[in-house]
Amino acid sequence: MILFAGIAITAVLLALILSKKVSALSALILVPIIGSMVAGFGLDTADFALQGIKNIAPVVAMFVFAILFFGVLTDAGMFDPIINTILRLVGRNPVKITIGTAVLSMIVHLDGSGAVTFLVAIPAMLPLFEELKMDNRVLACVVALGAGTMNLVPWGGPTIRAATALQVDITELYTPVIIPQLFGILFVLAIAWYLGSKEAKRLQLDSMHVKGKSYQRTVSKEEMRLRRPRLFWFNIVLTIAVIVFLIMGIVPPALPFMLGTIIALMVNYPDLKEQASRIDSHAKASLLMASILLAAGVFMGIMTESGMIAEMATAMANVIPAGAGEQIPILMALTSMPLSFVFDPDSFYFGFLPVLSEVAGQFNVEPIKVGQAAILGQMTTGFPLSPLTATTFLLIGLAKVDLAEHQRFTFKYAFSVTIVMTIVSILIGTIPI
Repeated sequence: MILFAGIAITAVLLALILSKKVSALSALILVPIIGSMVAGFGLDTADFALQGIKNIAPVVAMFVFAILFFGVLTDAGMFDPIINTILRLVGRNPVKITIGTAVLSMIVHLDGSGAVTFLVAIPAMLPLFEELKMDNRVLACVVALGAGTMNLVPWGGPTIRAATALQVDITELYTPVIIPQLFGILFVLAIAWYLGSKEAKRLQLDSMHVKGKSYQRTVSKEEMRLRRPRLFWFNIVLTIAVIVFLIMGIVPPALPFMLGTIIALMVNYPDLKEQASRIDSHAKASLLMASILLAAGVFMGIMTESGMIAEMATAMANVIPAGAGEQIPILMALTSMPLSFVFDPDSFYFGFLPVLSEVAGQFNVEPIKVGQAAILGQMTTGFPLSPLTATTFLLIGLAKVDLAEHQRFTFKYAFSVTIVMTIVSILIGTIPI
C-alpha cells in the first residue's frame, strides 16, 4: 500500500505541475497530504509535514536573506562600476564584447536571479551588438551560458532545491562542485572568445583594432537616488566576506547572509524608513521562492517520514542491474542538461531526484552524488534554454531572437559546458565511476 501510494502521489504531482493547471505551491502541499490520508496515515500526516518543514527551514532562511542581501547591494550600485568598467574595456571590439558580455552576466548572476541578469546584461550590451551588426543569437547565447554556469551557486534555485530534496547541508552539496564550476566558467569564456572571433571574421573587422567611443549605460533618477558610490569598496569586501564564510561552512549557511543583510542595510541606508523600503522592494521575490521551499518541505516530510520514498527506491532497485545502478550519478550528469527541456525545476528536484537518489543509495552510491551530478545541467546550464522557465522568454525577448533559433544555436555550447564540468567532476572524484 505504501509503495502504490508513493507512486500515485509522485505521478499526480508531476502531472499537475507539468500540466500548469495547478501551481507548484498547491500541488506540493495538497497532493502529499491527501495521498497520505488516503493511504491510512491519518493525523500522523501532520507530524510528517511538520518534520519536513523543520528540515527545510535553514535553507529557506538562507535563500530569503540571500535575495535581500544582493538586492540591497544592487540598489546601492555595487555592480555599477563593474558594469561601466566592462563597457569601457570592450569598446567596439567583437571579441572583447563577447567576453565582456559573459563576464558581466556571471557577475550580475551572483544574486542567483536569471531575470535580474537578463534585465541588466542584455540592455547594457545590445546597443553594441546592433551598432556593429553582430548576431543577436551570440548575445543571447553568451548571456545564457554565463548565467547558467553561475546558477550553481549555493543560493541558486537548482542547488537550493537539490539540497532541500535530499535533505543535506547545502555547503556539503556545493563545495565538491566548485572546481568543476570554475572549469565551466573558463570554458564559457573560451566559447565567448570563439564566438567573438567568428563575428569579427564575418563582419570583416580587425578583432584587435576597432575604433570608436565606448557605449555609456544610463541610470534612472530613482536608481541614482538609491546609489551609494562612496561605499563601493565596503560593499565589495562585505560580499566577499559573506561568500567566503558560506563556502568555508564555519557557521550555518543562513547566518552569513543574515548578518550581511543587516550590515548592508545599516551602512548603506541608515534611515529606518529607507531600510523598510529596500526590504519591501525585494520581498516579493524572496517570499515566492520561500513559499515553494516550505511547500516542498511538506512534500518531502510526508514522502520520507512515511517510508514511501524508501519503498519506491527499493522497488526500482530490484529491477535495475547492479552495474547500471552504480552508474546513476554519471548517467544523471550526462542527461541533466537535456532534462531541463522535460522537467521544470520543481517537478524534477522535488518529484524525480529524491526517488532516483534513494535508488542510488540501494547500490551503495551516496545520494548526494546524484544531486551534485544533477546540478551540473538541470536548470543550471539548461535553464536559459528551457521553454518551462519564464526567464527564457525574457532572455529571447530582450535579445530579439526566436526561441527555436536560440535553442538551436545555444544548445550545443550549453551541453558542452555540462560535459566539461562532468569530466572534471569525474577526474577529481566528485562523481564516482
